[in-house]
Amino acid sequence: MIQLLFTLIFSEMALITVLMFKTPLRKLVLMALDRVKRGYGPIIVKTVAGTVFVVLMSSVYSMMKIQKRWIDEGAVNPTDQVLMAKNLLEATLMGSSLFLALMIDRLHHYIRELRVRRKSMEAVKKQNQVFEDGKVEESKALEKEVITLQAKLKQLESELEVKTKEAHASEANAVALRKQSEGFLLEYDRLLEENQTLRNQLQSLDLRLSRSGSKKNT
Repeated sequence: MIQLLFTLIFSEMALITVLMFKTPLRKLVLMALDRVKRGYGPIIVKTVAGTVFVVLMSSVYSMMKIQKRWIDEGAVNPTDQVLMAKNLLEATLMGSSLFLALMIDRLHHYIRELRVRRKSMEAVKKQNQVFEDGKVEESKALEKEVITLQAKLKQLESELEVKTKEAHASEANAVALRKQSEGFLLEYDRLLEENQTLRNQLQSLDLRLSRSGSKKNT
């Protein structure tokens, strides 16, 4: 049994050493431990650990009985010394194996937890990167839209300036046409007066001619 316990302890120490360093072998060990912790694995491990613990308590109880016998008898028996050493060695090895098994379990748990945390952190980093990329693309799109709107604004300002110039030119033309029409009206009034004057003159000449004609006939 002592050889078995030594083999178990050295195996556990090797497993702990493998779990301490990031190597391809650690992945295999982690996969093996994951499979052990599935299904009936935990029940089997707990059963074995319970059995080892019971044997450990039995060795401790045997040591206590031997020590009590020494106290009662006041003499040390060589056989009891051998049994005491054997039980002490077995108890030490079993306690060490249980402690190393607990260390392997905790290391496996913390390594798996660390892997989960790293994956979640990588997912968060990817989400942040996507969010930042989206922000950059959105800012670029806004900058392009601002540039487009500025170009449209300049175009509208130039069109407004052209329309304003055309309006001023049209207004100037309208003023000129108004003045020209006023000149035409004045000229028309003058022509009407002259026409009326000429008609009056013609009428007076007709009267004179008719009077002179009537005098000649008499």
